[in-house]
Amino acid sequence: MAEGFVLDRTSFAYGVKQAVSNVSLQLSPGKLYGLVGPNGCGKSTLLDLLIANREPQTGTVRYQGRSLNGFSRRDLAREVALVPQDFGISFAFTVLEVVLMGRHPYIPRFGAPTAEDYQRATMAMDELGIGGFKDRYVPELSGGEKQRVVVARALAQDTRVLLLDEATSNLDIQHTLEIFQVCRKRVAEEGRTVVAVVHNLDLAAAYCDELVFMKDGAIHCAGPKDEVLTAENIRAVFGVEARVEFDDFCGASQVSFKY
Repeated sequence: MAEGFVLDRTSFAYGVKQAVSNVSLQLSPGKLYGLVGPNGCGKSTLLDLLIANREPQTGTVRYQGRSLNGFSRRDLAREVALVPQDFGISFAFTVLEVVLMGRHPYIPRFGAPTAEDYQRATMAMDELGIGGFKDRYVPELSGGEKQRVVVARALAQDTRVLLLDEATSNLDIQHTLEIFQVCRKRVAEEGRTVVAVVHNLDLAAAYCDELVFMKDGAIHCAGPKDEVLTAENIRAVFGVEARVEFDDFCGASQVSFKY
């Protein structure tokens, strides 16, 4: 089995602010990881390091045994896709045109999308229920609809690794569950890797295999969700009192907070 991502004593700072501090972590194929922690704890920066949008100032980030510096941008884009926290689309692109952007790593320079590219884009739109408005212009869509378009764009990229940076923040419950179910299916049936920044601990408990708790740029704990999703870790990372109990209705642990 491929090695996946390995971070070894990786750090990154914005000026004097340490965003990621001495992180060592292995992200293996065939798992859905949840990155959880307070706002500003370094989760988005960690994803930026994984997709080489930023370079570590100390330590290393390796993928399949190779430093990310050894990948061209095109080759890495065939391996890793990111759904960013903010993705503004102000030009009058249609939904189909934006989803087809996910196929750019496979299209030669000055080339045109092939039948396979259109098929991948159509499959991604259908998975998220947006195929019915593929010809609508994206600036005319609601915030939730735009978010599903951006996720479909990443799915159409057809990579081994999918990074989600609060990908469901603008979505209602139905479409949030839909995206996590699509990710869960790709992990279980195709051995893909998904790393998702998740604020909803109940969703993380229901869909993730492993959780990574971050605080102040460092990893507080990481491991199988049933081992690390505890009241003690929630208190240490978020500073709130909680109770974690298994819920027969949803078939997963769920978190209650003391108000």
